[in-house]
Amino acid sequence: MIPWLMPGQPFPPVAAALQVPNGLLAASAELTAERLLIAYPQGIFPWYSDAEPVLWWSPDPRMVLFTEDFKISRSFAKTLRRAVRETSIELRLDRAFDAVIRACAGPRDADAGTWITDPVTAAYTELHRRNLAHSMEVWIDGRLVGGLYGVALGRMFYGESMFSHATDASKIALAALVRLLRAEQVRVIDCQQNTRHLASLGAREISRTDFMTHLQTSVRAAPIAWREYAGRPLNALLDNFRLAD
Repeated sequence: MIPWLMPGQPFPPVAAALQVPNGLLAASAELTAERLLIAYPQGIFPWYSDAEPVLWWSPDPRMVLFTEDFKISRSFAKTLRRAVRETSIELRLDRAFDAVIRACAGPRDADAGTWITDPVTAAYTELHRRNLAHSMEVWIDGRLVGGLYGVALGRMFYGESMFSHATDASKIALAALVRLLRAEQVRVIDCQQNTRHLASLGAREISRTDFMTHLQTSVRAAPIAWREYAGRPLNALLDNFRLAD
């Protein structure tokens, strides 16, 4: 059994999370920006479907991407070089956060469901208004074709979701984000759960203990000046990536 959280009730310690399913910690009726800001510094995130209550998770191990470990294949390196050269392609930060989260919520392949429900959209959009959630976007000929969004607290970035309506568009957005975070001395992107796609890009699992140790210092660090990156093309971030070994 997991606890049902009433409004204002604190989360249980993450060590109380279930092993099966891995990391399930608590449930609640509502999802708010305030609850998210309590959850993330404790290594907790929401993940649920429309027919379920809000389910809160803290898995062990935890999937993360160390920004120095991001893998660039030779073929993808060519894609990045083309994105730097071609004026039809633009990388932007926070130009269309609402459109990115809506695109991430859209159906994929044969799966018509989504965990990005209306309350999720509202809560993360509120974090964006507070300069605490951000989108990295790929535009081609003025059309949004790919991107990702996540939460930024201090020098910690929590990746949430990505989408692609053009070949490699979400990977291009991730590459730009990684480069920005490297420049800002952000070491870790939280990926939450293990997927083959994330592993192919260099993400790996670490223990929940190690993840929590990292959070203790990173979320308290001075935040990135995100607004300095918004409103201007960021294609130069994609230049001179080191190829994967």
